[in-house]
Amino acid sequence: MSQRVQQFRSIKTLAQVDYSGPDGKHGFQEAVLVQRPDRLRLETLSFLGAILIVTANSKELVGYHPREGIFVRGDRTKDNLRRYTQIPLDLEEITMLLIGLPPVDPNTPADQNKNALIFSSKDGKRDVVAFESQQPVPTKWERLNASGSVELSAEFSDYIQTPAGLFPSQIVFAANLQRKKIQIRYQQPEINATISPELFSQQKPANVQEVPIEAIGS
Repeated sequence: MSQRVQQFRSIKTLAQVDYSGPDGKHGFQEAVLVQRPDRLRLETLSFLGAILIVTANSKELVGYHPREGIFVRGDRTKDNLRRYTQIPLDLEEITMLLIGLPPVDPNTPADQNKNALIFSSKDGKRDVVAFESQQPVPTKWERLNASGSVELSAEFSDYIQTPAGLFPSQIVFAANLQRKKIQIRYQQPEINATISPELFSQQKPANVQEVPIEAIGS
């Protein structure tokens, strides 16, 4: 685990994203830029260009809706990130997940149970990382609450060879209690590409309305 965390530092790629939940199903193309530990840029694309640009860094979260002429700025809290990504994780955990890593601290002591590592926290929650492949790569991550129910999970599959090592070209994330699922299929990902820090922040364009992040709903 520690070796893989060192191997994968950034990603620049297009992805097909398919979402399903109580509010319906939809799919879209996404440009994904990640620089661990805390830089993220997501562009939701259409035939006419980007319809949503989300950036997050160590200071803030910004969502720009070009069609509507709306600019949203807020703190990079877990709740605010969930509003735009549907992933209820901290920014550092989201960047790990999107780069194909289970969102756990590899320096935390873990217990081994057959083909899985179990990371326990003081609040009773547990992270379980399974290795169910012939290759030494993670295939599944689960976060269990104190009562033992699976709150969040992710499956890592369709591994491809990259200069940095084997990388999962498909990630399926699930927020089990909310009955939400996100399938991400990467298309020719560039691993550890150099990405300008300027891409992870946005300035408010002229003649655009700025609204509080609470206005975009939950």
